[in-house]
Amino acid sequence: MVQLGLVVAQYDKHGAVVDAMTAAAREAAADADAEIVETLTVPGAYDTPLAADRLARRDDVDAVAVLGVIVEGDTDHDGVIADAAAQGLTDVSLDRDTPVTLGIIGPGMSTAEAEARTHKGGTAVTSAIELAEL
Repeated sequence: MVQLGLVVAQYDKHGAVVDAMTAAAREAAADADAEIVETLTVPGAYDTPLAADRLARRDDVDAVAVLGVIVEGDTDHDGVIADAAAQGLTDVSLDRDTPVTLGIIGPGMSTAEAEARTHKGGTAVTSAIELAEL
């Protein structure tokens, strides 16, 4: 059985997108007979690499799935946050030799586009399981 760590970025200024992504992630884990051994919540997407690193260090975690949403803002800040989070998570995966999947949707999406992509929480978990099994 694959054991997963889950990181959830809570910042979602437009509603319950993150909650729906988390539900999809938990459902995907249950469907694959994988266990989420710990869930860490962080304030926003920028904060996810540190939490992912802490989970990737654990002996009982085979892979880490990271969830969050970055919707379009009035400035280019959303792109800066997305780039930093993606690079940080890539670094964690390579440094720890532990799969870390990027289930952060955005940037540049409207609220409606984000709501239509909540299934990506499940995709991040499925990818983490597949990578852990390689």
